[in-house]
Amino acid sequence: MLYTGRALKRLRLTRGIKQSHVAEFLNVTQATVSRWETGVLIPAEDQQAALEHLFGRPASTADAAIKRLVETSTARVHLICDHSHRLLAASPARRAEWWRDMLGTPMFRYASEGIQQAEGTLQDAGWYDGQTPSIVVETGPNGRDDVPIVAGGVLWERIPLADGAAGRLVTTLT
Repeated sequence: MLYTGRALKRLRLTRGIKQSHVAEFLNVTQATVSRWETGVLIPAEDQQAALEHLFGRPASTADAAIKRLVETSTARVHLICDHSHRLLAASPARRAEWWRDMLGTPMFRYASEGIQQAEGTLQDAGWYDGQTPSIVVETGPNGRDDVPIVAGGVLWERIPLADGAAGRLVTTLT
């Protein structure tokens, strides 16, 4: 299989793998992986073989189902990597709020003060060790037009992903 451009990026994001991890696995720089994903460079044959080894296994059907449910939901919901906060999937209602396609974007830079404060309490609340699988967060506004967050509540739910990482399902409460 030939891994080039957007297909490589989409596959990497679907599996929740960082560019830096791909770079480390293939013994290249993160910039090289970025250039592959933008189509500036094409991986050499040996790199293609390594990419096939890395991505060759089929995606988890559970992960694919979660992504499909999020992307077809009528609710304002999105799924992020719980560690990196990169966007993995978003519902049409959520995507309509944003000025551009945010897939793969680290979302924490858009967080309101309320979200940042809630993030800082997760360790003590037992979020990362499974004691607290869900939490309601009062967001407060972030004052941005490109990725607006209004005052209100969201439900965060921690979801294990097939690769051992965790996802965070973020649902706006009305």
